[in-house]
Formats: sequence, structure tokens, C-alpha cells
Amino acid sequence: MNILLLEDDLILSAELCKFLESNHFMCDKIYDGETFLRQIKNNTYELYLLDINVPKINGLDVCQTIRSFDKNTPIIIISAYGDLSDKKDAFTRLADDYLVKPFQFEELLLRMNSLLRRKVPSDNVDQDIIRVDDLIINKTEHKVFRGGNEIALTLKEFQLLVYLAEAQGRTVSKQQITEHVWEHNFNTNTNTVEVYINFLRKKIDKDFKVKLIHTRSGFGYYLSPL
Repeated sequence: MNILLLEDDLILSAELCKFLESNHFMCDKIYDGETFLRQIKNNTYELYLLDINVPKINGLDVCQTIRSFDKNTPIIIISAYGDLSDKKDAFTRLADDYLVKPFQFEELLLRMNSLLRRKVPSDNVDQDIIRVDDLIINKTEHKVFRGGNEIALTLKEFQLLVYLAEAQGRTVSKQQITEHVWEHNFNTNTNTVEVYINFLRKKIDKDFKVKLIHTRSGFGYYLSPL
């Protein structure tokens, strides 16, 4: 199983990953919260270990961001902060467990195995999550994230984005879009589709080097990082 560790203490990070690997886990080490969030966009992990006091984005904010689009992957906070208020803050942000440093690695292993035994089977996890490059669409909660930041969309913008994403890179025509998103509630000769595509581009692509929404002249539109 793949574990992602957020810990800026280089010695502890190395020792902990070595211990986990000796117990048949794969462990990736990340030293700041910003890089951590980028890492999880294109990689799958079975459990996250988060220190709180790390550079750029602290572990509690990382935990909260993860939970905004992933309710299932277990999260254990490992921190030197041992006050009840710190633990309360972590559990409020939907962490699954909290372990105060210094701790015995064997205890952490026991807690990890306990959480992993209770984890939802992988074929049921994130079935309502769509990922395209660093774009994450949560169909259940009607939330969209790119680069770790939430993007506010109107209902029709969201429905259009989901339809494009579910096409998995295939080009969809203006007619197909009107049938699935607007259900023929307007004249297909109008420029409504073009207008909403432009709305999405301003929100999804404008501030990012990699553009995801593309036009195939004479055919329609597609969503892809390529």
C-alpha cells in the first residue's frame, strides 16, 4: 500500500519511511504542504500521515483540503502539539486519528492497520470524483478544485464541465451539449454554448499554464491536458 508522509523533519521522515517500507508499505516523503497537495492530484495513496507545523501550507489546512474532495482515504495527524484544543481542531477537520510526538513507530503501525481494515473497498472509493490533470470535480458535493483551490461555478457551468469531463477527452458537439446539459431548452442556433464555454475557460484555465478546455474547429469541444 502507498503512504504519503508530510513531515519537514528530515531525519524523522527518513526513519519513518524506512520503518514503513520494512513493514511492506511504499512511502513517499513530502516536506511542505503545497507540494503535498500537488502530489496527490496525480497519484493514488491508501493513507496520509500529516505533521501540522510544516512550511507553506500547514497540515491541518492540508487535511481540510483533502476532505473537501476525498472523504474516504484515512488521515493520521502526527504532531508535537498535544493539547486537547489541537486534537479537537484536527478532528473537526475530519482527521481519522491523532498521534503526539514522540511516539513509537509500532503504535503508529497499529493505528494505520486499524484504519486500513475499516477503509471502504477501493472500487467504491471516489466513484463520484473526476480528475483531469490537476482539476478535481466532486459530483456529489458540486465542488470543483484546480491546483488545490476551489473554483465557484454556477449550476449550468458545473453541469457543462461534468459533461465535458465524462467524455474522457472525446470531442462533443454543440448539439450533444444542448441535449445533455440544456435538454433542448433553447435554440441550438444561439451562442449560449459558446458563452458558457468562455465562462468556464475564464474560471478553469485563465490562471493556469496548462489549458484543459479546447475547441476542435467544426466539431465541438473537449476537455484534456493535451
